[in-house]
Amino acid sequence: MTMRRITPESDEASRRHALLAVFLTIFVSLVGFGIVIPLLPFYAKRFQASELQIGLLFASFSVAQLLASPILGEWSDRWGRRPVLILSLLGSAASFVMLALAPNLLWLFLSRILDGFTGGNITTARAYIADISPPEKRAKNFGLIGAAFGLGFILGPALGGGLAHFGLAVPAWAAAGISLLAAGYALFALPETAHLTPAKRPSPWREMPYTLTRSPAARLLWVNLILWIGFSVYQTTFPLFASVRFGLGPQQIGYVLAVVGVVGAFSQVALVGRVVHALGEKTTLMLGVLLNIIGLTGAAFTHSLPLFYLLVGIATVGGSIGLPSLTSLISQSASAAEQGRVQGVAGSLESLARIIGPIWGNGALKYSDALPYASAAGLLLIACIIAFRLRPVTATRDPLRS
Repeated sequence: MTMRRITPESDEASRRHALLAVFLTIFVSLVGFGIVIPLLPFYAKRFQASELQIGLLFASFSVAQLLASPILGEWSDRWGRRPVLILSLLGSAASFVMLALAPNLLWLFLSRILDGFTGGNITTARAYIADISPPEKRAKNFGLIGAAFGLGFILGPALGGGLAHFGLAVPAWAAAGISLLAAGYALFALPETAHLTPAKRPSPWREMPYTLTRSPAARLLWVNLILWIGFSVYQTTFPLFASVRFGLGPQQIGYVLAVVGVVGAFSQVALVGRVVHALGEKTTLMLGVLLNIIGLTGAAFTHSLPLFYLLVGIATVGGSIGLPSLTSLISQSASAAEQGRVQGVAGSLESLARIIGPIWGNGALKYSDALPYASAAGLLLIACIIAFRLRPVTATRDPLRS
């Protein structure tokens, strides 16, 4: 099937169609992902898994994604964004089938590892957005991908909880079907982008030291890692923190997280483009990080539940406008031929952050209920200082090659 390739110079209607297609692809795939994730501990408990094993089960996905993201990014540069997106969706579908049929704990681990190795949909979608977006619209369009992510995680767990009444395997089968639906939609509705890449170049892992030290994207990538560690501390300790500090139960926490998801999605759709247009990406990034610092610092020490909700909302808005701005800056530091590789490295660092963050946050919670959020705010302050010292970068034709 031949499709016209989309570039930033394509007409507005074509770019909007491509943007809608990638938005729907990511949204549908994340609904499937969100259906299963809250139920994983219950799957594992069927096989007498310990709490440590359950933690390792979640971590196995992030470890696999950390290893695979740079490679998938490289493939998307070489062979196209569209086939890698379709591959990642088919990999997710296969992993959910393995989950539904799992006879033991080992199969659960294998299913999560497979999903992690093929789970390059988010980083590839970012490279896709960079390919089709003019520079002035990148942050806004990256915000749409973030909104798809947030909305998928709102709808997915709710749908999974309802389907679980019919058996624990039912949500896994539903997730597999939804992932196949997303792959089919991408196959027929998602056009390819236009980018040129050398047929052969060094492994992305061999060039990783250069990418993280001397490339135009290096400092931005370190900011990305620091931010995601801070956000992971906040996100993964929220249920225990809210339970210890305010006595909230699972249902109340679920409602709060749903509202947080809605606020985040709204901010990314309605605010990112306007704020970036008024302030620029760098200032918007710093504003977002500062709002996070204010929100997390206040949340760490307040004992007023209404004020806590307000502060969490401030932090949510901060993350929602800051992260798309950072992703836009990262994309602008790379040439068209290197988008997949750079976004793959960014995705790998985010996976590393999702491994460090839960260990950090839940470990700190043993010493003080204020320590996880206060320490995360301190980490974000470091990111803000680094962001303040950022200088405008212009990608060379091949910025990651020495």
